[in-house]
Amino acid sequence: MSILTLTSSPGQPRVLALANQKGGVGKTTTAINLGTALAAIGERVLVIDLDPQGNASTGLGIDKKRRARSTYHVLTGETDLRSVVQETAVPGLAVAPSTMDLLGIELEIAKERDRTHRLRRAVAEMAHAEGQGAPTYVLIDCPPSLNLLTINALAAADAVLVPLQCEFFALEGLSQLIKTVEQVRNSLNPKLSIHGIVLTMFDPRNNLANQVVADVRAYMGAKVYDTVIPRNVRVSEAPSHGKPVLLYDLRCAGSQAYLRLASEVIQRERTLQAAAAA
Repeated sequence: MSILTLTSSPGQPRVLALANQKGGVGKTTTAINLGTALAAIGERVLVIDLDPQGNASTGLGIDKKRRARSTYHVLTGETDLRSVVQETAVPGLAVAPSTMDLLGIELEIAKERDRTHRLRRAVAEMAHAEGQGAPTYVLIDCPPSLNLLTINALAAADAVLVPLQCEFFALEGLSQLIKTVEQVRNSLNPKLSIHGIVLTMFDPRNNLANQVVADVRAYMGAKVYDTVIPRNVRVSEAPSHGKPVLLYDLRCAGSQAYLRLASEVIQRERTLQAAAAA
């Protein structure tokens, strides 16, 4: 059964922002590979690249020469979201690519009254235009900072998925993000919640990593996904080939972890829907 029938009204995708104000936590890697895993189990997925570095676009095989239209043009109002979406090598997975032009977006739209809701409107217009053909999931890859791009993503999202690296400062960064989500919920998007926290780059041989896992689970409880993404060389190699790790090496530990995470995300959606209906 499609997750659309479980979580959304017809034509309305479930929008998840992948966010963490700290860089290097596996956010883009998770966007690419979770999107691929969801598509592999039957979902229609759109990854929206909001990071000026464009790593999600590159990792999904979209060459920079093919980005004449990007999320920059969507946010400036020059075109609609459907016009910039490109299909990837993964059936059911598309991407709205980004370019370095996004670095200047804050200055360009700072004085516009709707500056914080431009992405939200663009996603809604796309869903309305495509109807039943709209994505069932939209994953937004945010930049590693709290700026107008991240605020647009949080204003457009139903929930936030937080990749968290198993390292010493993990909880400090998480606390900052929780405060940001609360601020956005109070001012821009009352429905925003934290969907879950995925622990990334886990090395079981590292005592500190094991302690971080225990601390985060103690602090956030059921919000932490059961699935932990291991530190895996195949996951690191895949972007240089312009492929998600599931295409690069399906059998590696990283690929199998992302497939488990996708199943867990869907199961959590079903649980949330059942609770809402009760």
